[in-house]
Amino acid sequence: MSNDIAARIAGPEDFARLIAMVRDFYVEDCIPYQPELVEPGLRAVLGNPSLGAVLMLSSDDLAEVGYVTLGWCFSVEQGGRFVLLDELYLAPSARGRGWGRQALAVARDWAAGQGAAVIRLEVNHHNAKAKRLYLSAGYRDDERDILTLSLNGQAGGLHS
Repeated sequence: MSNDIAARIAGPEDFARLIAMVRDFYVEDCIPYQPELVEPGLRAVLGNPSLGAVLMLSSDDLAEVGYVTLGWCFSVEQGGRFVLLDELYLAPSARGRGWGRQALAVARDWAAGQGAAVIRLEVNHHNAKAKRLYLSAGYRDDERDILTLSLNGQAGGLHS
């Protein structure tokens, strides 16, 4: 039995399995689950590879290790297109095995293979454990805050 994870690009047929993990992640990380935003967003990335990818993670002994959501963004400062590591979730039974670091490597390899030169991510202030993982994997703290302006009145409570 290997201690490695495998990854595959998820498709629309994976929606039900993914949304269950998304809900678990949001509860655990204190992110309000807004189905009117989250579900169409997930369906969009699953159905349109130009938006990014969702990587389904598995192992020999665990069919659903977790997932990584990657999306394309643009920044002049970053030299153009870059990848946002939007969500990284490992099921509780998958933690403590080094798979978080492996998931980050899988995300890095996907992004590099797509021609990205930069991956950026967000981490909630209360999630010090995740931040330590990201920093130990080579990410740096740009000492910036992310600010959000809702243009449709729905995003105001995303992390409040």
